[in-house]
Amino acid sequence: MKVKKAIFPIAGLATRFLPLSKVISKELLPLVDKPLLSYTVEEACRSGIKDIQFVVRKNQKDVLSYFKKDEELEKRLIEKDKKEELEELRKIEHIIKEVGFSSVVQKTAKGDANAIYEAKEFAGNDAVGVFFCDDIIHSKGDPGFQQLKDVFETCQSPVLGLKKLPEDKLSSYGVVDVEKIANGFYKIKGVTQKPKDNSPSDLAIMGRMILTPDVFEYMEKNKQLREKDTSITTVLGEMASEGKAIYGYEVKGDWLECGDKLLWFKSFLTLALDHPQYGNQVKEFIKQIKLQ
Repeated sequence: MKVKKAIFPIAGLATRFLPLSKVISKELLPLVDKPLLSYTVEEACRSGIKDIQFVVRKNQKDVLSYFKKDEELEKRLIEKDKKEELEELRKIEHIIKEVGFSSVVQKTAKGDANAIYEAKEFAGNDAVGVFFCDDIIHSKGDPGFQQLKDVFETCQSPVLGLKKLPEDKLSSYGVVDVEKIANGFYKIKGVTQKPKDNSPSDLAIMGRMILTPDVFEYMEKNKQLREKDTSITTVLGEMASEGKAIYGYEVKGDWLECGDKLLWFKSFLTLALDHPQYGNQVKEFIKQIKLQ
């Protein structure tokens, strides 16, 4: 199986970002000079994804609008000779020109397993990627998702993106129990959600994965998993504990998280300092603040 499709579960209310998230989808919050969603969609496109389905809540239309061509805006930019601004706008169009977008509504506000299950028809009999926009992978090499695709080419089974974290951080994440196969590559034996102590490993699950059709079949047979507030990583952990081959790979690159306001601020600053156009100016500004 080749991975050409991706699911983006974005129907959550993002209560940690209120009042901002009352008027704008969290995925459209800016991270330096473009929204969170743009980073993850660009990563998907650079990794060979050709079809993307957003799982949205009712009346959540702003996300799809971001990727629609705005001929009226382009016309006004041309008239005002705003060449740089027009070029920035067209960069998005160039990246997504060969990608199809669609959406499906998550009928009830349940967990991300339920959201992903709503895209069952879109997935069909194909392997699909899953992208959580809370997580940005800042990689100087291959895109994060491309790394998972390379692993999938060999194993043809579900693959989770993993990252090693310090012990005192693990209680906020899903942590995997693993059997090491090769450097950075593991067979997953189970998943523990937010372990308070005795973590099964130091490997946390990040917001990238590849699912195969049997994951949707498993959720179909186990109604409680898709109808409760359940994480897809819990589903995969149960499958692994029952003997299903589930794998994990340590993704290379910086994991920038945006799950709450503080993490978002830190990720914003990290990318601002590394920005090719504004980075040096931001560094100088920070130096000036320290001297005051």
